[in-house]
Amino acid sequence: MACDLTLGRLEACKDSVGGIDAIYFINYDGLGTVAYDTGDTDAISDLGTGVTAYKYDLKSDENTYSEAIQSSRDNGTTFFEQNLSFSLKGLTAADQKEIRLLAYGRPHVVIHARNGEAFIAGLEQGCDVNGGETTIIGGAYGDKVGYSITMLGREQKPANWLVGATKVDPFAGLSNAPTIVSGT
Repeated sequence: MACDLTLGRLEACKDSVGGIDAIYFINYDGLGTVAYDTGDTDAISDLGTGVTAYKYDLKSDENTYSEAIQSSRDNGTTFFEQNLSFSLKGLTAADQKEIRLLAYGRPHVVIHARNGEAFIAGLEQGCDVNGGETTIIGGAYGDKVGYSITMLGREQKPANWLVGATKVDPFAGLSNAPTIVSGT
């Protein structure tokens, strides 16, 4: 049967750290032809040529990613709900325009974790902005001024890992690294 287990799992070492260093948005259908590793992990070994990724640095502990398995025996369905919440400090007219475009689109999102791992949420369907307190101006001097955004992806498979990601470069293992557009 195609859904029989094939591996066990040992207790993992305590050598990871939590948090997200950066997220990269790639416009929907902007990945080109995706190649997978030769194993059976669905890890991505390469993206197409001419891919552009828009980098957003995240240095706060407010940023989280989770993936929930939604499975129904009655309906015979399973999908993976990918949830990203992130916070951006500061408000600018240019940022507001980009956030509006982010809400209008459904980009693929590369999540680059602090421990060096990277994976793509919304690989097939993209991710949608689905809430958050989009613009925040706190009341007290020390309150937050910035943006808080949540995004949701629903996929048939879990987020795909990127082969060879490092703490410095999430695309290090790919022969066709995307062009990175960073802020100023």
